[in-house]
Amino acid sequence: MSAPRLGSILLGSADPERLRTWYIEAFEPLQQPSGFLDFDGFDVLVDNRDDVAATTVEPGRVILNFEVTDARRAAAHLDSMGVSWVVPLEERKDGLFGTLLDPDGNYVQIIELNAEYLAAARGGSGMLAGSVAFNGFSVDDIPRAQEFYRDTLGIPVTEEHGMLHLHVGGNREILVYPKPNHEPATYTMLNFPVDDIDAAVAWLRERGVEMEKFDGVDDDGVFRKGGPLIAWFRDPAGNIMSVIKE
Repeated sequence: MSAPRLGSILLGSADPERLRTWYIEAFEPLQQPSGFLDFDGFDVLVDNRDDVAATTVEPGRVILNFEVTDARRAAAHLDSMGVSWVVPLEERKDGLFGTLLDPDGNYVQIIELNAEYLAAARGGSGMLAGSVAFNGFSVDDIPRAQEFYRDTLGIPVTEEHGMLHLHVGGNREILVYPKPNHEPATYTMLNFPVDDIDAAVAWLRERGVEMEKFDGVDDDGVFRKGGPLIAWFRDPAGNIMSVIKE
């Protein structure tokens, strides 16, 4: 028998609304309709329990570890919330670590692993093995692209030096940069995994996005002739995107 998959953690609380709100403000997880908080594919449910105290008496028994790409930035945000640090952010052999308390007194740790640790963990070597790489693509109109990705697709977007940073799931960023002689690629630049392809296509159409009618797709624009279900669309610069069923 294969090992079972640890699918989620339940945080019992005497004040679940307060605790849930805190985690949303602190780490901005995806809020699922079921009530679970999705931290890059790992689910946490904050639920009411009548068999727990208002404050945990053994805060070190379970520690939630959050791996972040910029621990100092995360710590500054947490400081703005007035958190209490058990161990302030510090440099250790494997990276930056800091431990704080959530409103129920549970230990929460933020971790930024360094390149050396990541390279060793992945069996790689060399200067770039542990680098957190990111990809990018060009557009011909930055303001128009920002409006599309932020307002139409609902992706968090920041602008810096005339370029856009798309903040997608998994604490990853995608760089969008201007190019006067931009020509869209003939391949898919971004794939967005979804649980329900038909619901995703319907949602995009409601927001004014037109699905591509590539060979083999059905009337809804979904390719269903083998492999994962997938539907394509374009951004205002003509770059090809897709929603694809996981």
